[in-house]
Amino acid sequence: MSGLLALLDDVAAIAKVAAASIDDVAAAAAKAGTKAAGVVIDDAAVTPKYVHGFSADRELPIIWRIALGSLKNKLVFLLPGLLALDYFAPWAITPLLMVGGAYLCFEGAEKLAHAVAPHADAEIAEDFDTRDPARLEEEKVAGAIKTDFILSAEIMTIALATIESPSFWLQAVTLAVVGTLITVAVYGAVALIVKMDDVGLHLAARGRTSGGRALGRGLVHAMPKLMAFLSTVGTAAMLWVGGNIVIHGLEVTHLWAWPYQTIHHIAEAAAHAVPVAQGFVAWLVTAALDGVFGLALGVILIPVATRVIGPLWAAVTGKKADTH
Repeated sequence: MSGLLALLDDVAAIAKVAAASIDDVAAAAAKAGTKAAGVVIDDAAVTPKYVHGFSADRELPIIWRIALGSLKNKLVFLLPGLLALDYFAPWAITPLLMVGGAYLCFEGAEKLAHAVAPHADAEIAEDFDTRDPARLEEEKVAGAIKTDFILSAEIMTIALATIESPSFWLQAVTLAVVGTLITVAVYGAVALIVKMDDVGLHLAARGRTSGGRALGRGLVHAMPKLMAFLSTVGTAAMLWVGGNIVIHGLEVTHLWAWPYQTIHHIAEAAAHAVPVAQGFVAWLVTAALDGVFGLALGVILIPVATRVIGPLWAAVTGKKADTH
């Protein structure tokens, strides 16, 4: 009887440890997901363009294929790769984050450059050519998964840098949870956004009440504006997150602490000037200045990417570099 009680006591102790581990994973996943929110917003804003031009019945299957590719990127390639890197060469995490942040700044600056001075690209003109729809779908899905890999790498690296547990398994489980939940959230939201105009058309044409039909017409008219808003938010998120990552990396590696310290002092001064909402004001000022830094860095990187990295990549691989 005493042996049975001892066994039950051990089981209870194990259950407590397991419950605590679940709590730790949940807390770490929430914190890591919050840190990666800027890249997640950009991911959700970028993805809908990949189903543009396809028939309505192919939209959800394409999104599903991209979502599966995104999950594979995160769980099969990035999760074990990042954990191995964190174990064998943890010093490389911050430089990798900075490279990813610089890429986000470049992407954001290039989007703004195209918005201010739009010009035709050979790739865009090629998309208007009549081609085999199945082949076009394969190319779009492959391109979306490649873009997702870059954004997923940034999300997972940010999440890994946020996890403060020395436990290898807690890190692994937390990264898996973050990767899975973010994928479900992003592509679930994308699916809703993409099909919202179809819902609006259905309500506008077959709504049983005048209010329902008016709601349908409102959805149809609102979707282009929503897409434009998401594109703007995605660009701002890229510049803000990218600038913040690079600035923080420069400070952590002691390469150039002045930008981080200056922005920190300005944000503190602004927060003290508005005592009612100090935390929000400090965050807003920091994000705005990070975004300005990210834009400046991105503008510098545009000619570097298009005139130096692109030609070098083409010379080495024999393929044109995708800098868009």
